[in-house]
Amino acid sequence: PEMLSHCGRRYRVIRRAEKTCVEVPGGQYLVREFRNNDVVLLEGLRCSGADHDGCQRACMLLWKAAWLRRVDAESPASAPAGGTANFLPLLRTKAAPDRYVCQSTELIRATEPHQLTRSGIFLKCLRDLRSRAVKIPEMAALILVPLYRKIRDRLVGRPRLAGTLTRTPVGDLNLQPGELVEIRTQDEMRATLDTKGRNRGLVCDIELKKFCGRRYRVRSRLERLISEASGQMRKVEGTVLLDGNLCMCARVVGGCPRLEFCYWREVWLKRVK
Repeated sequence: PEMLSHCGRRYRVIRRAEKTCVEVPGGQYLVREFRNNDVVLLEGLRCSGADHDGCQRACMLLWKAAWLRRVDAESPASAPAGGTANFLPLLRTKAAPDRYVCQSTELIRATEPHQLTRSGIFLKCLRDLRSRAVKIPEMAALILVPLYRKIRDRLVGRPRLAGTLTRTPVGDLNLQPGELVEIRTQDEMRATLDTKGRNRGLVCDIELKKFCGRRYRVRSRLERLISEASGQMRKVEGTVLLDGNLCMCARVVGGCPRLEFCYWREVWLKRVK
């Protein structure tokens, strides 16, 4: 239902979505292909969560080609399509009292049932290059870096950032949108983690070290989100999303087009005046 306000409006296509990460129960991620390969992302269009009880994940909206019409920049705009108010009751947002339905929770059904093969993944990389969704230098990094990490993990094990705490702290910065923050050092973040490398259940991936010392603007607070794997609403404390700070796809060859935000505990950040 959050997509209805965009009916009749014009947006730029930023890329095709040839494949996607799909979260399954247990915290695992599969790389799967969209059915019919006809999904695109439009510039700036993220889910507001307004019709899903205020979910704040801000996922990119996925658009089927059948829902779009190609137009020329010079052609006059048509009048926005009417009837969206009548259409709204047909769009369900819950499958059960405690389980929400959205594009994220339905990815497992919107994609092919099998995981992409290696050859299939590289074919998708070529299609991303041909469509100019990704430039050659960026694609080279999206292939070589995950491959290196996969080989390293098999040979010497996956490195993890683990702490020593049994009870981890909650951030109290009360950061607000627009504020400037700096990401703390890896050692400072380690001091907030338990022996499994988590701060109140949220893993601090060792690959996040690439962001240490960088500065970002707070995009929004993250206080409630719908779990992709379970469809349940989860409450979150002391966590924010940062403008321009997106998921690294650290082990997905060719990357993932979803442009998901990284989640940052306030204890991993410091306010900058």
